[in-house]
Amino acid sequence: MKKHYLAAFIILLCAAIATAAELPRILVLATGGTIAGTGATATQTAGYKSAVLPVESLLSAVPQLHGIAAVRGEQFAQVDSKNMTPAIWLKLAARINRAFASDEADGVVITHGTDTMEETAYFLNLAVKSFKPVVLTGAMRPATAPSADGAMNIFNAVAVAAARASGNRGVLVCLNDQINGARDVTKSNTSTPDTFRSGETGLLGYVQGGQPLFYKNTDRRHTANSEFDLATTTALPRVEILYGYAGADAAAAQSLAASGVDGIIYAGVGNGSIFEGILPALTRSAKTAPVVVRSARAGNGPVTRNGEENDDKHGFVAGDNLSPQKARILLMLALTKTRSASEIQQIFNTY
Repeated sequence: MKKHYLAAFIILLCAAIATAAELPRILVLATGGTIAGTGATATQTAGYKSAVLPVESLLSAVPQLHGIAAVRGEQFAQVDSKNMTPAIWLKLAARINRAFASDEADGVVITHGTDTMEETAYFLNLAVKSFKPVVLTGAMRPATAPSADGAMNIFNAVAVAAARASGNRGVLVCLNDQINGARDVTKSNTSTPDTFRSGETGLLGYVQGGQPLFYKNTDRRHTANSEFDLATTTALPRVEILYGYAGADAAAAQSLAASGVDGIIYAGVGNGSIFEGILPALTRSAKTAPVVVRSARAGNGPVTRNGEENDDKHGFVAGDNLSPQKARILLMLALTKTRSASEIQQIFNTY
């Protein structure tokens, strides 16, 4: 009888091992943020301490992960995402590229603070050299809150990263049962769980019952099709954002242009319009050192080249429909290849 029990146990064990071996291998890279945050009380959802809990704690809160993927966690960083930097971006892209190049993982999930999640996602969308899924997730409430959203977001993000349908869609952002593309998504509300939106272009899909449901794809170039090779890059060009508003003072533009920056993103009013008092300073900049890209603070719609401003005359680049913060990222990467305004305009038309 004991031999029968032993044989049955061995069979079950082998079946379990075989099943685990067949599950998609997902690498979870934790970087901190609210999803790893704790409050002094259960009801504290503002003023809590971000980036406290280690990745092991985040994953142990979601034991259901073991049924959908072979998950391995790595504490890559531990920061409040307001303190995210391009230096961390470069290291994160390199880590993901190593994981895919060595066949270490079938997909990657990044836990991240929500404040700059859209920026990290778009940078990776241009820097990761694989069509395998890369999914960012986070939380709007700390782990100690009674209605904390982190655990479900992690489960959904792993489910999306584990699905073959998620490949070749660019880097994804998955929170609140929704899947958004890195290029278009933005944080739209300071505190609610449904904060991530993709404006007029719309989300890519939903997660239901642990399965991603996609309704559209990402058409602009991304990931393995990206021309940006950052393998030997140790620092990115310096690009700053200048905000447009009624009665803007030219002093800020003049000071920024003289500070040695490599590029300036002008977050203009309307269709990227530039206040008349600032236009001369930006024109001088575009014709000397910093590349000037016109974007819009409106939130939706493309900036029309030679529309509100004569870009050909002034040497400006039209930033398409990228938000100022994402136009900054694309310009940083474009400047690693060229300083020609016409060539950079083509890059903005492509990505």
